[in-house]
Amino acid sequence: LRNAARFRSGHLIAHFQQREYRGESSEAESNLSEREQELLKVALPRSEAVLERHVRFPKLSEIPKTSLGPLDDIGGDLELDVRRKRLVYRAKQRGWLEVDLLLGTWASQNVSKLSASELDEFEAFVNMDTIDIYNIVTLRMDIPEDLKTASGDGIVERIQAWARAHPLGKADPDTYKAVKSTNNLI
Repeated sequence: LRNAARFRSGHLIAHFQQREYRGESSEAESNLSEREQELLKVALPRSEAVLERHVRFPKLSEIPKTSLGPLDDIGGDLELDVRRKRLVYRAKQRGWLEVDLLLGTWASQNVSKLSASELDEFEAFVNMDTIDIYNIVTLRMDIPEDLKTASGDGIVERIQAWARAHPLGKADPDTYKAVKSTNNLI
């Protein structure tokens, strides 16, 4: 989680510092003005606080009891089960249909089987920007170094292998609808 937040804030700083404005002169300015730098100093901590709240999973004590549902159908580790359900939800609700289908379907089928350390790895992946997730899953972009594994069988590598072999990208409309229905994506 900290790595993802650090990546994001570093990414934000780099994004703002590389901003170019073409104005009417058609010449790009790559530096922020003093006023923009002052605004960035104020905005960046606020942005990081919002991001932290967005990606942080709540503790069980912070979740209303009525939101947990019946406790008799939940496994032994309640906090881990809640975390798994939230990760599946976040994987299904990215906002891009392609990512929702690919990542959401994979999550529906596999997150329940992941260990706590594998959930950490999947959570770091889910915390990335949707466009980056799409590009990684579809092999348009390399896996970030902090998510790569020496053995090559990490969560992201497994998602890529699954996506290459899955018919979602090649499916006819009926198969597409069946996959969405089966994985509760509609």
